[in-house]
Amino acid sequence: MTPLLQAEQAVLGAVLLEPRQLGHLAGWLRPEHFYRPAHAALYGAMLDLHASGHPATTAPADVPVPLTWVNDTRDKASEHTRGVTAAYVHSLPSACPRPAHAPVYGRMVLEGAIHRSVTQHAVRLHHAARGAGVEETLHHAQVLADVLTELARRWGTEPRPAPPGTPSPASAPAPGRAKEQVLAEEEFLLGMLTTQPQQLGEVVHWLRPEDFADPGHRQIYGALGALHHRGEPVDQLTVLWECQRRGVFADGTLEPDRVRRLCDTTAGGSAGHFGEQVLDASLLRTAAASARQIRDLAENDALAAGQLISQAFSALTPLDQARRRRATAIGGPEPDKAPKSSPAPPPTHAAAARARSPALRTETKTPPSTTTPPSTSPLQLLRRGPS
Repeated sequence: MTPLLQAEQAVLGAVLLEPRQLGHLAGWLRPEHFYRPAHAALYGAMLDLHASGHPATTAPADVPVPLTWVNDTRDKASEHTRGVTAAYVHSLPSACPRPAHAPVYGRMVLEGAIHRSVTQHAVRLHHAARGAGVEETLHHAQVLADVLTELARRWGTEPRPAPPGTPSPASAPAPGRAKEQVLAEEEFLLGMLTTQPQQLGEVVHWLRPEDFADPGHRQIYGALGALHHRGEPVDQLTVLWECQRRGVFADGTLEPDRVRRLCDTTAGGSAGHFGEQVLDASLLRTAAASARQIRDLAENDALAAGQLISQAFSALTPLDQARRRRATAIGGPEPDKAPKSSPAPPPTHAAAARARSPALRTETKTPPSTTTPPSTSPLQLLRRGPS
């Protein structure tokens, strides 16, 4: 049995032994956080009985827990999930080392749920980036960001990016071989910008060399941008000379004949249009790389929930930057200036933070305030140590 399933059993066993522990769990631990369906059904039944005022949940501490509490929990759970046997329910109390540590066991269950949720949404983002359009990919990216924000609130930490322990998606190579259509559009755009350098001003502000899938194309576009920035003439020879100064011929990234061929491509049309095509392809590659990195982070059980959330936010940063540049390219509203919906109100017991058992509680004095009193996160529970 994995530690996560053992933690789920310990939470349920603690509540069966001491129903009053629900007061420390109900505000932040939900049935959907349990991995095993039978455990989710049992915990959901406990919450329902607690909300309806079951006598076992309101009895004084010195009053023994009635047997009806266990039977009622089992009966109510059986209404939604089959296979919840009385023998299994009666075995759960023996799986709990100490009922007073229920909030800590609940923190373990929540941490496992955070890893699973981040993995699921990262996989969805990866599938969208590999097979769907840009708009759907950005939708899944926004959903993942919203999920991370909600998980951070429930965990009791600030949703801020943190440098990941693995290379960022921006430095990772493009997955697999770039599509021929993408390479053709890149070549067409480079030829257009060389033969019509006046169009460079339309794209240099939002199109970056790293947006090109081919390493050689990145170097040629970098040379074009450098010439434009310095105000120097742009033609086949000046681009060839700039590439040589950058050392791309010496390291084998490009060959002079290839630069001449690309710069000789006669192309007409709008550089902005083809630049948007290149940027869209780059955004999809970036989304796929970010999704893979977040999935790898979430599958690392050794990574704490707070670190996972922060590093996942950091992995989404390159994708957010590409999204902002795309908004600039298509002339849409700046992401920062877009109307934002008001944040959702905090839950009744605000985050996992109120998870404090009597054995873990310390006396504190708080000044009078009209706002919600500060709460204790699951991480702070562990720092306080066991009773």
